[in-house]
This record gives sequence, C-alpha cells and structure tokens, in this order.
Amino acid sequence: MADVIAPHGKQEKLMPLLLQGKELEAEVKKAKNLKHITVTTRETSDAIMMGIGAFTPLTGFMTKADWKGVCDKFTMADGTFWPIPITVSTDDEGIKKGDNIALDDEETGTTVATMQVTEKYTIEKEYECKAIFKTTDPEHPGVAKVLSQGKYNLAGPVKVLSESYYPEQFKGLYQRPAESRKIFQELGWKRIAALQLRNPMHRSHEFLAKIAVEVMDGVYIHQLVGKLKAGDIPADVRVKAIQVLVDNYFVKGTVIQGGYPMEMRYAGPREALLHAVFRQNYGCTHMIIGRDHAGVGDYYGPFDAQKIFDEIPKGALKCQNLNIDWTFWCNKCGGMASLKTCPHGKEDRLLLSGTMVRKTLSEGGELPVEFSRPEVVKVLQDYYQHLEEKVEIKLHGAATGDLKKK
Repeated sequence: MADVIAPHGKQEKLMPLLLQGKELEAEVKKAKNLKHITVTTRETSDAIMMGIGAFTPLTGFMTKADWKGVCDKFTMADGTFWPIPITVSTDDEGIKKGDNIALDDEETGTTVATMQVTEKYTIEKEYECKAIFKTTDPEHPGVAKVLSQGKYNLAGPVKVLSESYYPEQFKGLYQRPAESRKIFQELGWKRIAALQLRNPMHRSHEFLAKIAVEVMDGVYIHQLVGKLKAGDIPADVRVKAIQVLVDNYFVKGTVIQGGYPMEMRYAGPREALLHAVFRQNYGCTHMIIGRDHAGVGDYYGPFDAQKIFDEIPKGALKCQNLNIDWTFWCNKCGGMASLKTCPHGKEDRLLLSGTMVRKTLSEGGELPVEFSRPEVVKVLQDYYQHLEEKVEIKLHGAATGDLKKK
C-alpha cells in the first residue's frame, strides 16, 4: 500500500500463514490424521500472530540457531532482527524430525495449526530467562512460563488453521495487520503512533496519547486481548473503559482502538522491541514508550525500555520509538505534566499507574479525579463490584515512584 510503512523483514510484505478456502478445508481434514500435541495459550497466541501476519516475516517456530541468535544478539540465523524467542515445546519423546503434527490449544482444544518438524532440540531455560527477562526469579510471570515449558522445543514451518475465539469474542476490536493498514490509508494517516495497553487508560495514558496526537496524524490504541496474569483487568472491561474515554475526551478521528491476540511476556525492554516489530507490521510508524513499558514488579528500571532502542543494530527497525518522560498530575501546575515540563517537587505530584488503579478499586477505594476520568472509573467500579474472586495486587517501585529515574 502506498504511503504505509513497509512490514518488518527483508521482503517488506505481509506474510500471513492463515489458510483460507479449499486450502484450509484440505489441511483441516489432513490434521485429523496427524499426531496431536497440546500447546499452551501463549504458544497458541504466537501461532495466531503468525497466522494473521503480525509476526511477519516468521514462517514458523524458531530453530535452535534462531533461538540462540535472538537471545544473544537480537537476530535470527538469517540475520532478521527479532528480540524475543518464538518457540513451541513438548515433553513428547516420540516426536522426531520430519514428522507432521497438529497443535491443539490447551484451553479450547481447538487445532490451531499444523507443523512440519524440522528440528527437535533442548535449551537452557535459565539462559533464556537471563537474556530476555534479566532474571531467573520464578515469581516473574514471563520466567515462570519459560521454566514450565516442555523438555524439547520443536522448530518448523506452520500452517495456521484457526484464530480461535478472537474474531467473534472481540468483534469490532480484533484486527489483522492488513485491516489496520487499510484503515490508516482510508484515514489518510501516514505518521501513526501505537499506544500499547494492557490496562484501562488513566490520566497518564491519556496524556501520552494526546502528546502523540499533537505530532502524529493519529494514535492507534492497540491493546492486548490475549491472556493476562492474575489481577489484570480483562479485555472486554478495558475496551469499554477506553471507549468512553475516547468518545468524551479526544477529537473525533484522531484516535482509534484495535486489539491483537498475543500474550504478555512482561519482558520490559525486550518486549518493547517486540511491540515495535509487530506494530510496524500493523502499519505504525512510531511506538510510544513511556515509563516501565511492558514491565512487571521492580525487575526493570523505569526507562530501560527506552534505552534498549539505542542498543539494537542501526536500521533494524523502521518503526521508531517515541519516548515520553515520566508523567504525573502536578498540583502546582494544575494539570498533567512530565519530568521535562514540571519544575516542582515530588510532594506536589500525584504519580499514576495501572497497578495503583487496580489495587485501589479492587479494595473498594475511591480514585481522585486527578487519577482517572469519572466515566472510566464508573466502568471499572462496576467490574470490581461484581468480581467474585479477587487477587491481591502488590505495588512496586515503578507504580509508587520509589524508583529514581535511571
């Protein structure tokens, strides 16, 4: 498409792996006679991301050489820039190189893809965790998933058969890269900033988006609809909360919502790079990187996800990072501000975070008007009032402001 940023990779075109029509019918029939293995919801979502072209130019799950290259130097064996391993694992001793297998999602039982096994290999799980998450602490949700993987990784090309429940359950929000690109072209947007979200938008998120609106043609509020960790707010509630904010506090035609099916790794800096990779495939020219992007707990410095863009090979990404400093409500300024614009002290600032929003509301507390818009709060209060099983939410340095800027 003219005037839309090229997808990631040397071929500079979307490479969706989702079969359609007679080809799909034939592969579904073939899959019934293949050996089936159960894969995790994370592996399912990765297969779907490949299926819709969001993980262009990947053609399947990574080889050991790809895995090691990604861990060590952000590049696959063929030199393609990639920041996080995309792998599938099993404990099945019987699977061997050359086998054709079917991958069934652990949650729904749906056969999501077929795969030709070109390699079966073991990895050092702690090595991957240190490289990607900077920790081997099993309390880190991303680390826990890697440590729980099967004994063997399987490599090979995939044919994707299903997008699972995403198109139906998130109708009107769930988008494939080809669809978002078409929307941007129809809107005439050439400079598009993606805002990554796994939380409803509080005033800091709103401020980030409005800064981007000033310098871009539009902002793509691109939120995760895949599975989250315990305590995070589910996608349907988040969508509703974001929409009331967009409808009431943004100029029409400057912001649109979209959803994607990947699961969070909570990998901080590395995940920020992955977010930029697939946002490029979705047609975004810029990726908003604020405080503690894709982080969890106190595993990363508040601005490590900005710094890592200066550490990758030059030209590795066409999608550029749009860095925005720590934002907060300042009582003396009388509004939202950042460390670059506000000269006042910490005692005058109200620091905002999604973690704080979740903790306050889950405990039946009231959010000050400086924290979140009343329309958003109403949606979230209704969710928490009807929540039967509550998860304790812990605050960390990035949420309370205890960490100094690094």
